[in-house]
Amino acid sequence: MKKIVKIILISILAIILTIGIYISASGYIFYKNTVKTANLEDKVKQIRQSESFIPISEIPKDYINAVIAVEDHRFKEHGAIDVIAIGRAISSDVKNKELVEGGSTITQQVVKNLYYMEDDTKNDSLDRKISEIIIGVQLEKKYSKDEILELYANNIYFGDGYYCIKDAAEGYFGKLPSEMNLYECTLLAGIPNAPSVYSPNVNPELSKQRQAKVIRSMVKYGYLTQEKADEIDLNEYYENNDI
Repeated sequence: MKKIVKIILISILAIILTIGIYISASGYIFYKNTVKTANLEDKVKQIRQSESFIPISEIPKDYINAVIAVEDHRFKEHGAIDVIAIGRAISSDVKNKELVEGGSTITQQVVKNLYYMEDDTKNDSLDRKISEIIIGVQLEKKYSKDEILELYANNIYFGDGYYCIKDAAEGYFGKLPSEMNLYECTLLAGIPNAPSVYSPNVNPELSKQRQAKVIRSMVKYGYLTQEKADEIDLNEYYENNDI
């Protein structure tokens, strides 16, 4: 009996290993085909040469802190992926019996925006996820955390046709990113999670709810005091724009 159980366990492990090798190989092939069209350095160069590109030195610290707090609060502590966040997301999804929480890092989001935003049919494939991780590891090796944040801000969608922080700041507030106040920084930081849902011009109430989450996250992770958070008027944008 013990011998049969042992054989069964070995067989199961062999099957799991085979599947793992197959998935990894398939993902690697997907990655090779992805970078064949444009390598990482060329993609980064393309962003930096854009007329709308804004260096991180001209992006408010409040915006950077808001993004880290709400999107990936362990960003400076992990590499391309965050195993702890992935585990927490899986646990939350299983508990709620639906996909309620993601585990993507800021680095993974940058990779997705560099390579995969135009091909929605592949956004959820396992092959694409593996490719995303491989490129993310390369991104972390070749560029600093500040450079990755800079790429994020300059190549993320903010809704209303704004695909970078400069266009978003000018479009929503009529000013440069460097001129944004704390309210404006927290508003913009919340939109990319679901631009069509959280755009202040589309869903004011949902936008305010998302901004409130950004602010709570900043307080939770030490980027903002509760006293300062309480001073933020979530109706500022809508009052100024008659929404």
